Amino acid sequence: MSSGDSNSPLQEPPAWRRWLEPRYAWGRSIHNLGPKLLAVAVAVTLWFVATADRRANVEQGYDVPITVRDTTGGRGEGTRATSDLNPSTVRVTLSGRPERLRELRSGNIEAIVDVTGAPEGSFTRPVVVSAPTATQVSRKSPDTVQGFVDTQLTRTLPIVLSVVTPPEASLPRYTVMPAEVRITGPGRVIARVAKMVTSPESLGAASEREVPLIALDDKGKPIEGVISNPATVTVRRLDTGELPIKTLPVILAAPPAGLRVTARSLQPSTVRVVAAPDLLARLREISGTVNYRPGIYTAPVQLDLPAGAQALENITVSLSVESVAPGPLP
Repeated sequence: MSSGDSNSPLQEPPAWRRWLEPRYAWGRSIHNLGPKLLAVAVAVTLWFVATADRRANVEQGYDVPITVRDTTGGRGEGTRATSDLNPSTVRVTLSGRPERLRELRSGNIEAIVDVTGAPEGSFTRPVVVSAPTATQVSRKSPDTVQGFVDTQLTRTLPIVLSVVTPPEASLPRYTVMPAEVRITGPGRVIARVAKMVTSPESLGAASEREVPLIALDDKGKPIEGVISNPATVTVRRLDTGELPIKTLPVILAAPPAGLRVTARSLQPSTVRVVAAPDLLARLREISGTVNYRPGIYTAPVQLDLPAGAQALENITVSLSVESVAPGPLP
């Protein structure tokens, strides 16, 4: 075969050049068009199924209380205490399926600050958030918190009763069980506790109620970060009901001749009197006497009570008394 033969394979154009011809490219494209379209549809469906969970995820935020962990020295938690945590909660944003996020509460999320090995005093540590199953942490704010590590102390204090002001016509009697409480917390916090009082409650006659305890400083302000044992106490009202009580004004007797009162202030100005109902109905006021003398002073008032009546308060009076010269004889 001569080299000039036009049918020689060496003279055939490359196969890829045929795709440059429109008629050839169109013919190959529509060849077996049905199976090709079916393959594309199957691939798109599989992609949607595989990524459905990712595309269905949403985000939701939670305010999560921060838990402090401290295992310094291998002694376990409880040998030291943390106070003044700032902030005390962290804003955690989770991503996940809507139905999963709807069933979660902040208590299901764990936000931990580990102060193991931190020296006593102030600290700044990162917050580590553990996401619940089937969720992911998208972000949290803040990333770090501040606080104070201190020695944990325990004290025993008597419980002070606090109740809502009872009705005027009653003489309630209460008892608190137990009468003492053990409080635990950071040393700098426990040192500020002046007293432990019961949460004010209004109890009916011959009734009882479990009430929480409140730690107060010397100015009567609540103190946070105190753990009490027990956390609640039983307040029981012992009296059986209302008593025949009447509140009456106190009237002081006049000073003797030669003395003049220039100022006086009764504390209180009224007194509650317990007596039989018929006797109380006749009483309009209670007379009181005091040992007058010149000067400025506070003295007790002796109440002139009728037989069968009893006063529920002690009355005092602040006086300013001066001597006066006797008038001329007629």
